Amino acid sequence: MAKKKKSKSVSIPPELFKKIEDRIEGTGFDSVSEYVTYVLREVVEEEEEEEFSEEDEEKVKERLRALGYLG
Repeated sequence: MAKKKKSKSVSIPPELFKKIEDRIEGTGFDSVSEYVTYVLREVVEEEEEEEFSEEDEEKVKERLRALGYLG
């Protein structure tokens, strides 16, 4: 038997809800909740992708060493 994922509620101002309703009209989104979930997933995934690579981290360390902040 598959478990059904539980959802949590988040409150948003009525004006924002209305703007989202207007924005999703004629799109593939069936509800404001579906759209908000999609947007939040995109934001979270984008932030996760912005992490430094090991190469980037090494470049920062080299710069800090050159400036005397690291020994």
